[in-house]
Amino acid sequence: MNTESSITPHWVSRSAFQIVVFLFLFAQIALGMVLHSGASLWWAVLLVLLVAHLMHGAAVGFHEATHGLLRKNRRFNEFDGVLLGVFSFMSFSLYRAAHQTHHAYFATERDEELWPFVFTKAPRWGRVLVAFLELTCGIVYTPFLFLRSFLRKGSPIRSPKVRKRIWAELALMVLVWIGIIAAVSYWEVWRYFVWMYLAPAFIAGNLQSWRKYVEHVGLTGNTVNSATRHIVAEGWTGRLVAFTLLHEPYHGVHHLHVGIPHSELPHRMAEILPQTLDERAPFPSYRHAMLDVIRSLGDPRVGAQWHKSAKQS
Repeated sequence: MNTESSITPHWVSRSAFQIVVFLFLFAQIALGMVLHSGASLWWAVLLVLLVAHLMHGAAVGFHEATHGLLRKNRRFNEFDGVLLGVFSFMSFSLYRAAHQTHHAYFATERDEELWPFVFTKAPRWGRVLVAFLELTCGIVYTPFLFLRSFLRKGSPIRSPKVRKRIWAELALMVLVWIGIIAAVSYWEVWRYFVWMYLAPAFIAGNLQSWRKYVEHVGLTGNTVNSATRHIVAEGWTGRLVAFTLLHEPYHGVHHLHVGIPHSELPHRMAEILPQTLDERAPFPSYRHAMLDVIRSLGDPRVGAQWHKSAKQS
């Protein structure tokens, strides 16, 4: 139950995920028709890019589900989370358990999502290699990151009940994908599979990785606002992007108020305006923020512990 909510956003804003899903379905139908008709592949390329963006929006919906905020009904929320996870090669329960460390131990060495950038002893070459892999092959690297958290010695995921459910979801994922690959092979529709799922999913995985880096990588503050980049769009195109990403660009507000739905984040924008010298003003677009991220990729770091390490050395 949300106890922080005191704002009632417009119903369109509250329905962002449902709208993204419908747009995704329409875009997929259009892409299938283009492939079937033999029309110019440039139309297919444009539709793949659109589908990839909408897949990215669905991935943000997966994140909302882990906070119990995607659907009011808990069972429907769990169902949607597991379903989205299966098609993202991710256990819903695993993501939820590991993601809790990102909020509880934000930008510290116990933050599982920002490994290895939070470790001052991690070699620079290793951090650069991880950044390269995550930003160019996110669809593979992201599941690996969370599986590492689950399988490594000293895993923060200790509950036998949670671990049992994670194994069950991983088994379900394997079974579903065996069925999908078998069906694609039987009906010989590999061309449709590549264009309608594999290509946009690969792009979406990288988009999600870049968004993650925009949010935190390269920032070494000790507060939410000093360790998070925010995007507050000035034009309608930026606001449309924020809408289709379920207002995730207002990421600092999410960290400050974990229990509120995505539709309320824009209404609390004042809370992410800089109050101290080490806090960043919101960027007007992802393009501006990405330029700032790129400058940090030669030595990717996250967290205030890097200042302490520099003083000791």
